[in-house]
Formats: sequence, C-alpha cells, structure tokens
Amino acid sequence: MKHQNGNLGLYSYEVLPGFKDVPNSQKESLFFRKLKLCSIVFDFTDPVKHVKEKEIKRQTLLELVDYVTSANGKFSEAVVQEVVKMVSVNMFRTPSPQPRENKVVDGVDLEEEEPTMDLAWPHLQIVYEVFLRFVASSETDVKLTKKYIDQAFVLKLLDLIDSEDPREREYLKTILHRIYGKFMVHRPFIRKSINNVFYQFVFETEKHNGIAELLEILGSIINGFALPLKEEHKMFLVRALIPLHKPRCLAMYHQPLSYCITQFVEKDCKLADVVIRGLLKYWPVTNSSKEVMFLNELEEVLEATQSQEFQRCMVPLFHQIARCLSSSHFQVTEFFWFWIVGDVPMSDVANQESFSLNCLISFKLLVKF
Repeated sequence: MKHQNGNLGLYSYEVLPGFKDVPNSQKESLFFRKLKLCSIVFDFTDPVKHVKEKEIKRQTLLELVDYVTSANGKFSEAVVQEVVKMVSVNMFRTPSPQPRENKVVDGVDLEEEEPTMDLAWPHLQIVYEVFLRFVASSETDVKLTKKYIDQAFVLKLLDLIDSEDPREREYLKTILHRIYGKFMVHRPFIRKSINNVFYQFVFETEKHNGIAELLEILGSIINGFALPLKEEHKMFLVRALIPLHKPRCLAMYHQPLSYCITQFVEKDCKLADVVIRGLLKYWPVTNSSKEVMFLNELEEVLEATQSQEFQRCMVPLFHQIARCLSSSHFQVTEFFWFWIVGDVPMSDVANQESFSLNCLISFKLLVKF
C-alpha cells in the first residue's frame, strides 16, 4: 500500500467519522482527511492482502460521492486541488502490460476477444464517479478549476482512454465530454489532441482501444458546430475522419465514424463531394465485410447529398458501383440490388447485361437528384 508521497503504515489507516456526525464547520476538514485516505493505492493482484483497508477505502469513496453530489457551496481552491490529487494518484497509474502485438488484425476477431478487466475496478469505478460528479457539479468554479484540470491533465485522460477495460473507457468518454462542455478554454486543445490520436492510429500503429469512444465524443461536438463551418473543422474531416476508413479494424468504430461523417454533410451539403471521393479513395479491394460497411455509409451520405454535389462525383461513383455489382461476395451485390430495385428478386434479372444494371442504377440515382 502506497501513498502518492511514499509508503504509509497501516496503523494510520482508520475509519473516519461520517459527515453527518460532525458539525458543518468541520465538514470541509473531514473531506480533506477522507481525500487523503483515498489517495492510498492498494495492490489488487493479491485478493487477500489488506482486505479490511480496501473495504474502508471503498466505503470512504462512496461517502465522497455523496458529499460532492450534495455540495451547496462553491468548492474552495484547496478542495479542488486535493480532489484532483486524489483522482490523479488513483487513475493515472501504470497499467499492467498487455500482449497487444498479435491483436488488431481483423476487427471482427478483436470484437470476439474478451476484454481485459482491471482488478482494481471496485475502487476505480467509485474514483471515476467522484470525479464525474465533481466536474459536473454546479459548485465547481471553472476559472479556479482550470488551473488543476489543465492541458497536461487532459492529455493523461486521453492516454487512459486506450484502456483495455471498456468500463473505464465509458467513464472517460463521459468525463472528457463534460470537460469539453464546461471548460471552453480547453476545447481547441481537446480537438487537436484527439486529432493527433487519430493520426497516430491511422498512419503509424492501427492499435488503439478507444477510437470508438473518441468518435462518440466528437459526434456530439460536431453536432454543436456553428454554421458556417470553420475551415479548421473541414480540415479535420478531410485529414482525420475520412482516413479513419483505412485501418483493417474499421468494424470496431465504424458506426460512430459514419455518424460523424454524416453530421458534416448534413451541416454543409457542399462537403458531400469531398466525403464521397474520400470513401472511394479508401474503398476496400479484398475485404467484403468492410465493403458492406462502406455501402451502408454511402447510402447515409447520399441521403444528405444535394444534386449539384452529386453530379461532381457521379462518374467515379458509378464506376465503383459497377465494380460492386460484379463482386463475388453475395452481401455486396445483394445490398445494391435491394437498395436499387427493392423487392424484385435478383434471380429474375440474373441474365441481364451489366450495362443494363449500370443504367438502372444511374436511372434510380438520377431520379433522386
């Protein structure tokens, strides 16, 4: 058992009185003592070690959740500093190394793999809950707190979202979204930092556990973008979001990515040409399951596309559609058939020339536009 400032003997680990058992004048002092008590980190790899102390800490953390939730006065700077210290020493730990070299070759395989669960989660979950309630509290002063929840702190949160534990990633997603909403000064930095995570993922490692969560955060951010869209946001679409279609593990995060892409087109229809050409650039050649994902996304984008933008990319788009129709994978060809002609069975027209099918597609799409 270690404290952030070194070893702390078990003799000093004691049950503190409850907040209801002390007068109001002593509650802040007791809050400090409980925060310091919860800054002691236990080893959870040994389930029979420090069992009593671990339970004391768990109960104390639950008391902190209630205290932060029911606070009816602004948190002082000293309190803010101590809260950030406590959550930092618990959350920003060195994770156990995981053998990741042989992972993430195919997104489907990774989805079937059991996630690694942190043994310390019985404590970590409550630490995350304390911090989430603290960030969301109306008693947390932004001007004061931004000194401690600074850019370095935000970067550590973004590093943590690569966690193997999906429960931790879910908390981090919510907390980062709250920080983005509350601390306006950090918004450009958060967007830039997420951008950098995507760059490293796409062009260097293709290994990251939290891409889906980051995209879910961005989905809400993009939804709130003011019009007309800033050039910075358009460049983010082109340089970060569209290249995310390249990695082999697209299945792990395609749904939130597709939502982000469609949000851009719905906000600015002129971006449809850029998006469609981007999809064509990264269109899979040998991965049929990935191709079906592209087709689903293309359908969503076309729904939000205006005639003028469609005509700009019409020729390369039809060329790709023709290649899809000649695919040997039934899901790819069936997708397009039911998209275009609805309930007419493919067997009824199996002998038609590909040129006729291409004309049919062209006709259907051009009627829309």
